[in-house]
Amino acid sequence: MIAHVYGSVAEKFNNSVIVDVHGVGYEIQTPLGDYEHAVLGEEVKFYTYHHIREQSQDLFGFSTLAAKKLFELLITVQGVGPKAALAILGLGESETVRNAIANNDATYITKASGVGKKTAERVVVDLSDKVGMPLYYDNKTSTGISQAIEHSDEALEALMALGYNLNDASKALEGVSTELSTADRVTQALKG
Repeated sequence: MIAHVYGSVAEKFNNSVIVDVHGVGYEIQTPLGDYEHAVLGEEVKFYTYHHIREQSQDLFGFSTLAAKKLFELLITVQGVGPKAALAILGLGESETVRNAIANNDATYITKASGVGKKTAERVVVDLSDKVGMPLYYDNKTSTGISQAIEHSDEALEALMALGYNLNDASKALEGVSTELSTADRVTQALKG
């Protein structure tokens, strides 16, 4: 399996980014946010999911490990394929999407292209207990979801790389100061 791809952005089209890695171009389908942030000629790293079917092989890429893990959870839901999962992740930052699922906000999920009400409800029912508790929730906003956390949580991603699922990693980091370095936060979470 291809775990990640690191190289320069050679081309962009239809939410796909071609990443040149030492002369080999990998076509990677990305969520809208990652597509928009990819700049021609600049170096990028995508955590990838290699999807193999009878007729094709596709690479789906994400700028954070947390987004990749959420994508992997989304495609376990009946009726949600890779394209629908990308559309859901394209709604906003992965933390915003995770919060929507954790808060059973199917209305937010239905805003994704090609995702109907029943599929969105299935997503929140199947995954709300798997994505962990919301980090911040404000029921006064129109979507039920607050503004996304501006940065990815590297400590959360590190714990997930060590084999924790999103829920367990979130719980392990509860009460650990965000003022500490990523390494210290991970160490504190592991000591638990």
